[in-house]
Amino acid sequence: MISMKQTAFRPGDRVVLPPYGLGIVSGTCQHTRSGEGCWYYQVDFPESGHLALVPTHSPDQAGLRPALRQRELRALRQALERGQLELARQCSSRQRQVNEVLRLGQPTQLALLIAELYRWQRQRPLPDLDRQALRQAIRLLQQEVSGLEDSQALAIRDFLLRATASLNE
Repeated sequence: MISMKQTAFRPGDRVVLPPYGLGIVSGTCQHTRSGEGCWYYQVDFPESGHLALVPTHSPDQAGLRPALRQRELRALRQALERGQLELARQCSSRQRQVNEVLRLGQPTQLALLIAELYRWQRQRPLPDLDRQALRQAIRLLQQEVSGLEDSQALAIRDFLLRATASLNE
């Protein structure tokens, strides 16, 4: 029998649920399915106004995870500033890679993707699909860093603003 680690979330916890992004656990509720009562985390997404219900017995299977924490910011900043991601040069292969990173929404992988695409953007303008991917990755990472207020978080936000500005030049 495989045992999966389950994380208990409490109201007010910052969480991420791809593809919605950053949300806040507002509580739990019970719904009846097939005559059986199931408990769900109620997750509000302030940016979009969406609400998601995630089964409390298997939040990891739905992709729900805790949002970025202060202690993870240093490694994230290093990934943005010095990280490299081996992306395929052929467009269709690269888009599969990029879409997987965006789908999973893991902060370090997003940071590596941003670093690589931003590096490419500074060399020459990105093709449209790569520009869209860079914008989406920046948006997802900005959401996670929002609400964190130490110097690492400010440096990350500054980097993301520069990367966004490069797309508007």
